[in-house]
Amino acid sequence: MNEDRKRVLFICIGNSCRSQMAEAFARAYGSDVMAPASAGLAAASDIAPDTMRAMHERGIDLRDHFPKSLRQMNRVQFDIVVNMSGMGLPGERNERVLEWDVPDPVLMPYEDHCEIRDLIERKVMQLVLELRHDQSAPRFRGQGSGRPKA
Repeated sequence: MNEDRKRVLFICIGNSCRSQMAEAFARAYGSDVMAPASAGLAAASDIAPDTMRAMHERGIDLRDHFPKSLRQMNRVQFDIVVNMSGMGLPGERNERVLEWDVPDPVLMPYEDHCEIRDLIERKVMQLVLELRHDQSAPRFRGQGSGRPKA
């Protein structure tokens, strides 16, 4: 495992749609720079059928995925938390928190569900590219900036 990978937690309300899609895209596109997980503020009983179908259209199988509550994830340390719930997160957060404004597609028509999937895919790719850029940035060891003195 790449020790520079960031542990990223994607959060939505039920962990049935948005955060599941984000975790799956992150695993598919960014496993070199992140170890993703997902959770919900109030975990649903199942992943939404339209989420399963929409992700299947992208070649991603969610049959082995299941909703998890944020409380279940509290024992794990994350570097980045991506909040898509539209609500404040409970408790103190020590990690970097990103707020993504992503509508909840759970009750939307399938076509809208797919538009939300595409929005999440773009946002995840932006995060993957940011983390790759950060990982490839030169790091200087020792004191100072590593630049020669004038």
